[in-house]
Amino acid sequence: MRGMIREQEIIKEYEENGKVQEVYLDNSATTRPYDEVAEYMNYINKFIYGNPSSLHKKGIEAEKMMKKARQSIADTLGASPKEIFFTSGGTESNNLAIIGYLRANPRKGKHVITSKIEHPSVLEVFKFLEENGYNVDYIDVDKNGIIDLEMLKKKISKETALISIMYVNNEIGSIQPIDEIVKIRNTCNKETVFHVDGVQAFGKFKINPAKSGIDLLTISSHKIHGPKGVGALYVNEKVRIKPIIFGGGQETLIRSGTENLAGICGFGLACEICNENINANWSKVLEINKYFRNKLKENIKDIIIISPEDASPYILNVSFKNIKGEVLLHHLEEKEIYISTGSACSSRKSKRSHVLQAMGLSGDIIDGSVRFSFSEINTLEEIDYTVDALKEIIPKIRFK
Repeated sequence: MRGMIREQEIIKEYEENGKVQEVYLDNSATTRPYDEVAEYMNYINKFIYGNPSSLHKKGIEAEKMMKKARQSIADTLGASPKEIFFTSGGTESNNLAIIGYLRANPRKGKHVITSKIEHPSVLEVFKFLEENGYNVDYIDVDKNGIIDLEMLKKKISKETALISIMYVNNEIGSIQPIDEIVKIRNTCNKETVFHVDGVQAFGKFKINPAKSGIDLLTISSHKIHGPKGVGALYVNEKVRIKPIIFGGGQETLIRSGTENLAGICGFGLACEICNENINANWSKVLEINKYFRNKLKENIKDIIIISPEDASPYILNVSFKNIKGEVLLHHLEEKEIYISTGSACSSRKSKRSHVLQAMGLSGDIIDGSVRFSFSEINTLEEIDYTVDALKEIIPKIRFK
């Protein structure tokens, strides 16, 4: 009872302080869950609380709800439910895809390929592989953050077991040429498995991994207005992987641990909502992105829009000359505008963005860069407010 009273007090305080009017432009870090998702998860937690592995009625009830969520995600990808494995999120899915495949297929070779702009949950795995006897090639990118396809072509050999390339970059929104990568893979070595980190693409792009030639696909819930702490890995039925977490053998022996049922169900519902509105959401976010680009160009001097024109509209990376990105972030925060200086998973590290460095940008441009990331929940009025705030803040913090 005391917990319920405290929860009501927090909600009342939140509303009285006007924080419901905040402008949230950090959707690549995480999204606000849909109201329907939060309500559905609350229902699951209150009434469908059995362990899906239990043999009694409450367990069977829970298993049924989990199957429904698995089917929803499979349908979105044009996949079979048996090709979907639930995890704790994108990081675990990336680790499971790469290490799990290599553990299961040691004879496929000791050479692996990735790009220089991958998410830390991929790059750190490849560093681990290097330390354990694998030959790793990191593919360069051009000034727009697109991988060098010629270099990729030259690096693939008979010993190449796996290629891991992200679909959409989480810092600048560059969209990798997945179809071209698959063609190159098929020409150079059809046996090489292709893993795609699809965290920033899933729910925004229509993805059919089997038709596209993607063997392993990482997806995450909290990037599509679902809950945190849950993700999934698509594994083509022809591809064999081994677990990296051991225990009770849940997820058909691939990922042990009692399933996060409420999270999984929330993920499934968020997936349904996103998929149903995917075209409308894209159009709205594209309008917001273009509107913001134009407003910035018209109102703010000495800026560089780093995200290419053909990047995902959900991400806009901008550098402000003679400004520290982190300083700008905190000044905007004071006005209830929330942005990022880059990847949320590496923002606590003091080093400069590896993505922007790989693109060949200078240190001062990198230091002045911030990321605005959108969702269909954002509005043009929020963009106007943000631009007005920038016009007020920048003259005060810009150094000469």
